[in-house]
Amino acid sequence: MAEPLVEIDRSESGVAVLSLNRPDDLNALTWDLMSALRAALTENERDPSCRVVVLTGKGRAFCAGLDLKAIIQDGEMAWSDPVQAMAFQELFGGTTPLMRRIRQPIVAAVNGAAVGAGFALALAADVRIASTSARFLNGAVKIGLTAGETGISYHLPRLVGAGRAFEIMLTGREVRADEALSIGLVSGVTEPADLLAAALETARAIAANSPYSIKHTKQLMWSNLDAPSLQAALELENHAQVVAMLSGDFAEGIAAFKEKRPPVFKGG
Repeated sequence: MAEPLVEIDRSESGVAVLSLNRPDDLNALTWDLMSALRAALTENERDPSCRVVVLTGKGRAFCAGLDLKAIIQDGEMAWSDPVQAMAFQELFGGTTPLMRRIRQPIVAAVNGAAVGAGFALALAADVRIASTSARFLNGAVKIGLTAGETGISYHLPRLVGAGRAFEIMLTGREVRADEALSIGLVSGVTEPADLLAAALETARAIAANSPYSIKHTKQLMWSNLDAPSLQAALELENHAQVVAMLSGDFAEGIAAFKEKRPPVFKGG
């Protein structure tokens, strides 16, 4: 029986670890792998016990981007039909909005190279932690394509600033782990052997909070990155906060604070 293209480990309470599983190909993305990733994200989004997703890669790479063998055969494009080409592009382009849309925060444990669409997957996560062997780049600009793909031109400037993003994207150069930390691309760097433990530590800290708080904090953050004004941002915050104040989990949080004990959130 063939191994799954995306391994799912639910041994940690409240956390699903999704591992891209084409290690011999540096987890390069094919139609089947991207479809499997989207199916895994959707499956976990529907699981009420899952509060956080950790995304990583098997082997020595996080994700080497698009597997060019999937679209180029004998030096020619695998298809000439624009409908097929657009369907392929939309599968890839639609994955990063899915990552943003699901209610669980996603922690990317970047264990090695994150290239092209793999870079985009890391950027679309809500939190990124890298190993010292991680490197981020999109070299598409060097082969006649644009560096803007799968949401990179949207996410990167919001994380590191427009000026720095222009330079990284226009040159197609790589960003190594130490620089990624210094410019705010990742929130932490660990030795390779410690990466998953660090990602799980962050995931546990998130999962300890109430499901409503986790879901709506993620949604508010993404929505308000594009808020047209402070007032628009405040209105979204006000609505979410008022509903939270009426929840059982808020009552539990107050009671736990008064009783000096950890809260037990039930999602109500």
